[in-house]
Amino acid sequence: MITVKDLHKFYGSGGSRSEVLKGISLDIEEGEFAVILGASGSGKSTFLNVVSGLEAADGGSVCYEDQDISRMNDAQASRFRKEIVGFVFQQYFLLPGLTVDKNVKMGADLAGNKNYRSLIEAVGLGDKLKKYPHELSGGEQQRVSIARALAKKPKVLYLDEPTGALDEATGRRVLDLLCRLQRELGFTMVMVTHNQNIAQTAGTVLSMNSGRIVERRRNSSPKTAYEIAW
Repeated sequence: MITVKDLHKFYGSGGSRSEVLKGISLDIEEGEFAVILGASGSGKSTFLNVVSGLEAADGGSVCYEDQDISRMNDAQASRFRKEIVGFVFQQYFLLPGLTVDKNVKMGADLAGNKNYRSLIEAVGLGDKLKKYPHELSGGEQQRVSIARALAKKPKVLYLDEPTGALDEATGRRVLDLLCRLQRELGFTMVMVTHNQNIAQTAGTVLSMNSGRIVERRRNSSPKTAYEIAW
């Protein structure tokens, strides 16, 4: 379980100091798929960064099971991210000097996963194993980053607008893959998106506004990626 209590985050200093996260408290159950909705500037991405351990909280706490992420030093946080967490962000963060195969293998090596190429096939890039990031479209690069995160076999997968750079057909395919693997493997998945329709595929939907969670609701019957409007 991920337990967040009275979470605060500030940026800037002096007169320009602003509070981005304003006392958020919530629980995300193990094996849950939660979507976080909100307009640009609502604090979604900052919340994702803090709860995943990428950024430090300025107040409150974030716990994963019995580990308090918000109290970890840099070495502890780095080890936690390596062993527990997978990331898919709007920026692809692929290594430009490595091929598609080698970029995904980086994530796979962290988990001793020798079957990672099946994920490259699943995201539709089986014919581009030897291509470099600069030879791929933005949507293809995003799919590489998704395959790399899944190849790591994370216990918690955090995603920031993972389908934002994808066309409808590819977006549905990737979302379907993510949802299917999340159900089959039982990892926790937390996705930030502005797409209201994608929220229909999640079990829990959290709405953010001005640094606060303003609504939490459950989907009793989540839809598949092919049942929602796009």
